[in-house]
Amino acid sequence: MAIYYVNGAFVEAEQAVLPVNDLAVLRGFGAFDYLRTYGGKPFRLPLNIERLQRSAAMIGLCVPYSAEELQAIVLETLRRNAHLADEFTIRLVVTGGVSPDNITPTGKSTLIVMVTPLQSPPSWWYSEGIKAITCDLARLYPEAKSINYIPAIIAQRMAREQGAVEAIYVQDGYVLEGTTTNLFAFYGNTLVTPTAGVLAGITRRTVMELAQSHYRVEARDLPVAEFWQADELFITAANKQVVPVKQVDDRLFNGGRVGERTRHVMELFREETERVARA
Repeated sequence: MAIYYVNGAFVEAEQAVLPVNDLAVLRGFGAFDYLRTYGGKPFRLPLNIERLQRSAAMIGLCVPYSAEELQAIVLETLRRNAHLADEFTIRLVVTGGVSPDNITPTGKSTLIVMVTPLQSPPSWWYSEGIKAITCDLARLYPEAKSINYIPAIIAQRMAREQGAVEAIYVQDGYVLEGTTTNLFAFYGNTLVTPTAGVLAGITRRTVMELAQSHYRVEARDLPVAEFWQADELFITAANKQVVPVKQVDDRLFNGGRVGERTRHVMELFREETERVARA
């Protein structure tokens, strides 16, 4: 059985609990971060911890541990689950804690670290590409990875109803990001990723670093009209890696096939993660 860390204690997953009057339960007040392992090692853990601290600061949430303490807790939680699988996902959650008036944070936040065996997406996502839809929604405090995922839940339901895997947020004439992913678009040898009003994904950052030696990489606003003219599209996320997008709404990209430049980025990312796993 998986072992979680909850407020100073390592407990079996079924015994991991929060008070029902925690602000995460009552008000949806909390922040989290999410990553996976390669070769059993957390991928870019310091960057994820930095993002968690940044997310918490944006919404006025106290993180009860230093970066060094958080890293040690993650590694120990991972060690206690090592017998369950070869690769894992790791979720760090900071909640607002219990509040006397049920709305004002007291600074006594709760830390939860959940380590679970990795479940990879279907292989056809990568060989054939996926369908996505657009939706007129956006996340609250998009630069912060908060636990409020109401827009994502609504958008994901819309996507499923239309036979799609992901929904892409569009606001005020600009394309932003997916519900749990960042977006990239190829225009010839120029790779564009939206920057304003999106979460700064760690996988996104890694792809940008890897691609810049091969393509012109631009992080900027992406107008809807320009988006529809893209040659190739793909999305990125920690547990999804690099996923080609062959269709958005009723529009096919690259004739509904996975593009060569996208395949190249997928290969660059695979090589990088294999290097990490061997290190």
